[in-house]
Amino acid sequence: MNSALLMLVDGRFPAGGHTNSAGVEAAVRIGDIGDGATLERYLLGRLATTGVVDAAFSAHVAGLVAPSIADLELVDAEYSARVPSPRLREASHKFGRQLLRAGRGIWASPTLDAIDARDRATHQAVVLGALCAAAGASPADAALLAFHHLSAAVTSAAIRLLGLDPMEAAAIQARAGHRADRWAADADQWVRSTPAQLPACGGSLTEILAEDHGRWDARLFVA
Repeated sequence: MNSALLMLVDGRFPAGGHTNSAGVEAAVRIGDIGDGATLERYLLGRLATTGVVDAAFSAHVAGLVAPSIADLELVDAEYSARVPSPRLREASHKFGRQLLRAGRGIWASPTLDAIDARDRATHQAVVLGALCAAAGASPADAALLAFHHLSAAVTSAAIRLLGLDPMEAAAIQARAGHRADRWAADADQWVRSTPAQLPACGGSLTEILAEDHGRWDARLFVA
C-alpha cells in the first residue's frame, strides 16, 4: 500500500462512485432493506456474489503483464457474460470510463494504454485492476479494493436513503470486511486462472431489480 493507492480508496476520488448504490435503492423500494440488520444481510449477499466476481476480475487484471488489446477484450467479454442485465453492463461501462479518465491523469502503464486504445468502454472492475497495478498494488490489494468499493457503495447509499446512523453503517462495513479479507486470499489463484475460469456467481434478483430500477421516472442513483 502507498499514498497514491489510497486515493483509490477515498470516496472523493472523481470516479462517479457516489452515483452507485449497488442495488440498494431498488432493494429499499421493495422492502428488502429497511434497517441495519437487513442492510448487513444484503451487503454480505452482494459481497459473496457480485463482489467476488468484481474482486476476481480486478485481481486478475492487476496480475497481467503487458496485456494486449485482444487480451483485455477477452477479459471484458468474460465479465459481460457474468452480468445478464443490460442496464448493469451499461452502468459498469459508464463507471469504468469515469474511473479510467480520473486514473489516467495520475498513473500510466501499458495496460492502461491498451484499455484507452479500445474502441469501446471497459468494465469498472477491469479498469480498477489496471489502475491498482499502475499504482504499485498487488492483485490481493486490487481484490480488497474492489470489495471495499462495493461495501462503501452499499453502506453510503443506505445512509442517504434510510437515514441510517453512520456509526452503525461503519460497523456493518467493518464486519463484512472480515469476510472480504478471506475471499481476497484467493487473489493469487485468480491471477493464474484464465478469464473463463474466474468466478461467475452473480445474483438473479440483483439483475432483475437493476432492470426495474432503470425504468423509474425518478431515482437518486445510476444503479
